[in-house]
Amino acid sequence: MRIAIAGAGNVGRSIAQELIDNGHQVMLIERQPRQLRPERVPDAEWVLADACELTSLEEAEIAGCDVVVAATGDDKVNLVVSLLAKTEFAVPRVVARVNRAENEWLFTEQWGVDVAVSKPRVMAALVEEAVTVGDLVRLMTFRQGEANLVEITLPPTAPYVGQPLHAVPLPRDAALVAILRGKRVLVPSPDDPIEAGDELVFVCTAEMEDAVRAVVLGPDSVERTRESR
Repeated sequence: MRIAIAGAGNVGRSIAQELIDNGHQVMLIERQPRQLRPERVPDAEWVLADACELTSLEEAEIAGCDVVVAATGDDKVNLVVSLLAKTEFAVPRVVARVNRAENEWLFTEQWGVDVAVSKPRVMAALVEEAVTVGDLVRLMTFRQGEANLVEITLPPTAPYVGQPLHAVPLPRDAALVAILRGKRVLVPSPDDPIEAGDELVFVCTAEMEDAVRAVVLGPDSVERTRESR
């Protein structure tokens, strides 16, 4: 893919290098001359320009990009870049960095954002995932809340421990995508039994989270979760 990244700070450069290592073509757009350091990511195309300026984006041929990443340290800039990329250049996929948690509500489709990445939210989810057993933890949100990546670590008391996956009546709009067992990552199959301590990773809609929790952890788990909040 051809990917443009607005912001060549530590975050933007790290994203660029990772994408280049995965075989993608990357353009870094930076408006501060002191941040223009092509030697840091030599395989990227570097552009000195203001990504909030329509003419700059035209000259950079943003319309030919598959993805635009707004990765600056300023939420206002990231919103403007996202809006221009989506509305003026019809970029198929726009990913925006959220620097301040209180601004997260702004990063929606109305501002051209397909995926918002909030560092505080991601860090909180990782902490919860590391210490939580017997509850559902939301790890990531896709498509503006229409689908979430969630994880449940099974306690010994979970109702389907020891039973094969085909016995677990998962609700609609919910899919088990991986089982993490110790250091192994297992691709789920219907005859696989689930064990206490397994980390079950699901993709489901937000509306189905309570239903997934109720099936995997028992009907009373939803009420327990609400009481603990």
